Amino acid sequence: MWKATGPLGAVAVKLGYSADGVTAEITTREAAVLDALPDYTVIAGRSGPDVWYVTTWLDGPSTWDLFEPVRKGPDGRVTALAGAVALCRAVAEFHAAGWAHGDLQPAHGIHTPAGAKLIDFALSLRQGTLPWRKFEGGMTHLVSPELAAWINSGLQPVEPSPTADVYALAGTLWTCATGRWPLDYDAASIDVQLTSPADLRKAIAAGIPLTTERPWPQLQSALGTVLTVPAADRPTAAELGDLLMDVQL
Repeated sequence: MWKATGPLGAVAVKLGYSADGVTAEITTREAAVLDALPDYTVIAGRSGPDVWYVTTWLDGPSTWDLFEPVRKGPDGRVTALAGAVALCRAVAEFHAAGWAHGDLQPAHGIHTPAGAKLIDFALSLRQGTLPWRKFEGGMTHLVSPELAAWINSGLQPVEPSPTADVYALAGTLWTCATGRWPLDYDAASIDVQLTSPADLRKAIAAGIPLTTERPWPQLQSALGTVLTVPAADRPTAAELGDLLMDVQL
C-alpha cells in the first residue's frame, strides 16, 4: 500500500501481485467490497497479471495510535474513549448494511475529522453470500472462540459474522488500551512465538483467561464481559458502544 499525493488530494494505492497466487485475488476482492460500499470510492485495474486499486486516503490516526497516550498513563482517556465509541458506531453501521468485516484489529479503524472509518476489507463478507476463498480468520489473537473452533474443524466455507466481529472489536480496544493481547497466554502456558496458528486457535476455542493487568479497570471490565460471555449473549457493536459511553475515566 502506498500513499500518493497530488493537487487534488491524497489517495491510497494498493497492488496485489499474482506471483504468490493469493494477493492478487485478495486485492480484487477488497476492491469489489470498496466498490459496493456507499461511503467509499475505488478505481481498479490490472497491470499484466497483477491487480491494483486506488481509493481515497483517509487522514487521521488509527485506533492504535489514538490510544497511545493511554498506554503510557491516564492521559488521553477522553479522546480515546470517544474514539472507541466512534469505532463501535462505524462497525455497527457496517453490520447494519449487511456486512461482516472479518479482520478487525488495532490498525483497521481510522479516526478522521468526519468520524471513524474502517479499512482493510479483504476478508469482509456480505451476509448471505459465500466467501471467495478459504477463510481462516483475521488476526489469530482476536479470533472469537466459536470462529476458531469452526476454522479448526476443517469444515469450509467458514463465514465471518457480526457476532465474531464484536469479539474482535472488544479485543482490539483492549489491546489498544493496554498494549497487550487480551488473552493471558502465560497463564495457559502458551508460547505464542512457538505455537502454530492452528494450535493457538485450538487453545482459544477451549478457553484462555484474560490478562489480569487492569490499567483502566472500568473500560476493561466492559470489554472483558464481551470477551468472556457465550457468543449468543454477546452484545452488538451498537450495544457495546452504548456500554462504553458509561465507562468512567
